[in-house]
Amino acid sequence: MKICFATNNPKKIEEVKAALGNDFTVVSLKEIGCHEELPETGDTLDYNAFQKARHVFENYQVSCFADDTGLEVAALDDAPGVYSGRYAGEPRSDERNVDLLMENMKGLTNRNAQFRTVIALILDGKEYSFEGVAKGEITTERSGDRGFGYDPVFRPEGHEQTFAELSMQEKNAISHRGRAVRKLIDFLNGLK
Repeated sequence: MKICFATNNPKKIEEVKAALGNDFTVVSLKEIGCHEELPETGDTLDYNAFQKARHVFENYQVSCFADDTGLEVAALDDAPGVYSGRYAGEPRSDERNVDLLMENMKGLTNRNAQFRTVIALILDGKEYSFEGVAKGEITTERSGDRGFGYDPVFRPEGHEQTFAELSMQEKNAISHRGRAVRKLIDFLNGLK
């Protein structure tokens, strides 16, 4: 089955292709001829995921899925949340986002956090959604050089390493996106 992942983030595409395996051909926005920035103007993860998926489906007539992910930090009233990608403003910068998060976490003892991903799927015009959550904590310093975004400062529950220290396979097994993608895969496999 061929399906478009509505993202411009090559690392996200790589993660999802690894999780989906050979049963699905995941194509990028570039591969369907979509070169514009996708709209992302909502104040919830659900809204943004569906906004991106609908844009692709309506303009390119291809079945697709889009995700939106937020890091929700308990001591910061679940910030940065839906604004995780642009937490430190424009232009987007993982480095500046992590710097700002670390600055805002100084002196805080409650370091509990979770990543939450919502995947919006539009398949032949019908809409579905899937959610995945990974609970953990914010570390006091960066560690690891894998992954992207807040991965170097997020240690998932039950692990001594940050997401950025885990292999892609290890991360996919426990990550928010990995969990949401498995729900998506189960759903798609049920259609066969």
